[in-house]
Amino acid sequence: MTLKIGTFNLNNLFSRFDFEADVATATTSTVMTRTSFTFADPSGFRERRYQGKLVKGKPGTERKQLAARIAEMDLDVLGLQEVEDIDTLKEFNRVDLGGLYPYVVLVEGNDPRLIDVALLSKHPLGAVTSWSHLADPADPGRPVFSRDLLQVEVLTENRKRRRLTVFVNHLKSHYVPFNAADPAAEQARANELRKRQCDVAAGVIDAVVRADSRYVVLGDMNDAEDSEWLAPLVRSPELGLVSGLAHARETRPAPGNAPPPTTLWTERFKPSGKPPVYTLMDQVWLSPALAPSLSEAFIGRRSKVRGDGSDHDPSWVVLDI
Repeated sequence: MTLKIGTFNLNNLFSRFDFEADVATATTSTVMTRTSFTFADPSGFRERRYQGKLVKGKPGTERKQLAARIAEMDLDVLGLQEVEDIDTLKEFNRVDLGGLYPYVVLVEGNDPRLIDVALLSKHPLGAVTSWSHLADPADPGRPVFSRDLLQVEVLTENRKRRRLTVFVNHLKSHYVPFNAADPAAEQARANELRKRQCDVAAGVIDAVVRADSRYVVLGDMNDAEDSEWLAPLVRSPELGLVSGLAHARETRPAPGNAPPPTTLWTERFKPSGKPPVYTLMDQVWLSPALAPSLSEAFIGRRSKVRGDGSDHDPSWVVLDI
């Protein structure tokens, strides 16, 4: 059979509405768990703020753009990043995707910005494991994963056998606060955390899979495939992962007048006064036992330079298993 599996960063898929709250009784600890401040407006809906800014729902036009791109890909299994919560994802699947995916997975992670990793599947799922509570080796009082390492088993239709296991990632970003006292040191800390996340993820995967296991490691890795910070995971000698996107094809040419220097990219960053940087951040890695099943790979290219509903492009592989 053919199985299409990929990853897509939805760029802040927040809900349009929120639960009601009573200002007289609601407190930060009872109304929310990860935002910095919450209050109720006169209509009874909560407004939430993160670092002083209002957390808004994803505009309907952008949700439709995301849905159109997902429907066009028509993947069997889709790992996601930057989704607010399970209710938001279920609503998006039901309303915007028309119930395209019968199986929806999201476990709350660690990000204070309310963005979680998730998974949609057309095939039955088995065990779901969150590794969000693993400690940071450099600071055991804190979790190592900025969001989560989400492990999901994809089963056969009769649920008697595991087809493969998916590990969904969203590693530490390059973001440096505008008011950072030492931006270079802040960037170095972010890189080192990303490297520790990869090291811990590699240890987890190595501990839970066999040498002949079929599994996929995918997600927004927030770095290039050849980055030294990703090396503990993607170039782990114990895992022997194989890039599924080495020969990926674009679904359409990149927009804009100046073509990028490569077709292998999913994220575009334009520094002030400098040329744009194109990076293959959204990656799909295959276990040695699964790599021979790879038949094709694609990047769902945006139609506008800034993106269609997201500033990331999705990527996926086609497997004959």
